[in-house]
Amino acid sequence: QVQLVESGGGLVQAGGSLRLSCAASGRTFTMGWFRQAPGKEREFVAAITWIGGITYYTDSVKGRFTFSRDNVKNTLYLQMSSLKPGDTAVYYCAATTRTLTGSSAYMGSLYDYWGQGTQVTVSS
Repeated sequence: QVQLVESGGGLVQAGGSLRLSCAASGRTFTMGWFRQAPGKEREFVAAITWIGGITYYTDSVKGRFTFSRDNVKNTLYLQMSSLKPGDTAVYYCAATTRTLTGSSAYMGSLYDYWGQGTQVTVSS
């Protein structure tokens, strides 16, 4: 069983930046972020394969969100820049012991482990 612990959410003005962290207690091969805004369905944000470092981003965050990772700490970071009010949501870290590639990386149902969520609020 892998546990995921998220941190880094908060309140920021539009145009600002935040960095989310997700620490995993065990080995995973794909980690990602999803988000859910009030009244909306959960949506894919970004994912990365641990081997090869293949990244996937939803179109709305490309060029604004980027991954980095600390292999020693088994921690994934999501740097979010140029934040917009539309980015406001609860962000969930997700992971799986499978290597997800292509369209499978976007599918929340293929992730086995989920964090508790961290709130990101972007004010206009």
